[in-house]
Amino acid sequence: MANDKNGDFMFVTLIRTVILYVFAIFSIRVMGKRQIGELQPSDLVITLLISQIISIPIQDTDIPLVNTIIPILLLVGFEILTSVFNMKSIKFRSFMQGNPVVIINDGNLNQKLLKDLRFTVDDLLESLRQKDVFDISQVQYAIVETNGQISVLLKPEYDTVTKEDLDLKFEPQGYKCPVIIDGKIISQDFKICNMTTSKVEKIARKKNIQIKDILLMTVDATGNDTIIKKEEI
Repeated sequence: MANDKNGDFMFVTLIRTVILYVFAIFSIRVMGKRQIGELQPSDLVITLLISQIISIPIQDTDIPLVNTIIPILLLVGFEILTSVFNMKSIKFRSFMQGNPVVIINDGNLNQKLLKDLRFTVDDLLESLRQKDVFDISQVQYAIVETNGQISVLLKPEYDTVTKEDLDLKFEPQGYKCPVIIDGKIISQDFKICNMTTSKVEKIARKKNIQIKDILLMTVDATGNDTIIKKEEI
């Protein structure tokens, strides 16, 4: 009997975990992709609350799932409502997300702002290195964005030279759409790159490669393609 009860408990826990996992993914997707990659303070709070709420019924199967789903729906609704206010009110957005802060202005480091932001010099240098800047004296402007990331503008003498600077003519490059990933045709961006399944198959035949042997194929609107074959591992 004890084994049966343990088995039932494990099965119920598994089912509840799957349901809550799917519901959590759905909730995050509803709140928008920005929620994943650029956590603002309000986003972080909502994410932490959702993760905490979901963990409780997974551990305690006596708690009805509806007691978890309703609070999460309320939090998602609150986040969507907050996003609407953010778009309509600059003051509200400033209160909820803060404002970008210029910590290097015209080559001069504002040490007071650095202290106010609780940024150490090591933090600043690390952030600059992540932008491929290894010499702070090369920075004209550095701005701490509302998500904590740093945007950098180099001094003109250290900035990358472009074709426009050299007065060179160049053709604009089109978006390379992924049309085959891991041996499967992906039709999501067909309209952007003027592709169809038959065109993709034709390119593969012309290259004498079977689709199942292609790790990645990208094509632009002009028909230029790049193919990476699968390696035998």
